[in-house]
Amino acid sequence: MLGELLAAFVVSLSAIFFVVDPFSAVPFFLALTSEQDARARRVTALRASITAGGVLATFAVTGEWIFRLLGISLGAFKVAGGVVLLLLALDMIRTQPSRTRITEGEIQAGADKEDIAIVPLAMPLLAGPGSIATSIVLMARTHGEVVWFKLAVLAAIVVTAAASYLILAGATRTEKVLGRTGLAILERAAGLLLVAVAIQFMLDGLSEGLPRLLHPN
Repeated sequence: MLGELLAAFVVSLSAIFFVVDPFSAVPFFLALTSEQDARARRVTALRASITAGGVLATFAVTGEWIFRLLGISLGAFKVAGGVVLLLLALDMIRTQPSRTRITEGEIQAGADKEDIAIVPLAMPLLAGPGSIATSIVLMARTHGEVVWFKLAVLAAIVVTAAASYLILAGATRTEKVLGRTGLAILERAAGLLLVAVAIQFMLDGLSEGLPRLLHPN
């Protein structure tokens, strides 16, 4: 039981952390907070990380209920989430800004705002479509399991939010230590992992949806 719970936490943490990918948010964070001092940057990073964690946890907990309300099957959403995640992962492998993650318009709009912690840092930079879909799918996979497995997903979200704060709060140091090459290597490695996660999500969705289509009765 404990081993299965630990495995569920590690899988959830790996998927959520790499799709949130706070390392790739470092250049955006530094650009958007260029006029802030070190203390103000830490406050901005804290608010953004807490908000992103809250958004992901909320969707993880309520996602299944929302789908039932809208008449959407979890299988269909797993396939859709896998497609979104695959698009994001391919952009990460190519180390190019992903329009799935954040658009040029959102970056420009954020630069013109006085408070950037919520938009665009928390949403959509950290808690974007890919990370929201991942949180919902991971929680959906615990359906029928004991409550501890659901808590493992939520714990992974909390740890990811805490790590995001540490990385963004020390963004200047992070960029100096890793450099552009180091950040690119991390992004490619994360993208490769996310390709596998995306395909697994799609396979799970198809395995749930195809039997119902082939045998509706």
